[in-house]
Parts: sequence; C-alpha cells; structure tokens
Amino acid sequence: MNWQDYIERDPAVMLGKPVFKGTRITVEFVLERLGQGATPEELVESYVGLCPEHVRAARAFSAESDPTPACR
Repeated sequence: MNWQDYIERDPAVMLGKPVFKGTRITVEFVLERLGQGATPEELVESYVGLCPEHVRAARAFSAESDPTPACR
C-alpha cells in the first residue's frame, strides 16, 4: 500500500494535518476511532467520502511515521 496515493498535507486544510485526499477527514481521527474499537466497516459506513483504502492507508501511514521504539 502506497499511503501517499491517499493522504496529503495542505496548510490550508485542517491546519496542515494529514487528511485523505479530497476530504477534510484527518488520518488522526480515523486512527483514534480505530483505537476506540470502531471497525473499518463502521467508519466507511459512517463517514461520506471515506473508503476502505483510506483506512488501510491510515494504518500504513501510522506504521511508517511512528517514531516510538518497539517495546523491549
């Protein structure tokens, strides 16, 4: 998955937070909802413009962006 195909940062949109292209839905929001127990299917059904590829892109973005070291 190439998350760059789905996610962009624009200082004029949501204060420059990463969003899904063509939307104002932030990657942060989707990751928070997943962390709270929402399923990808629930998110796609609840938010117009969000598709399953966006959820996969958010996970890929997070995995690549996470600066925290692995647990020891």
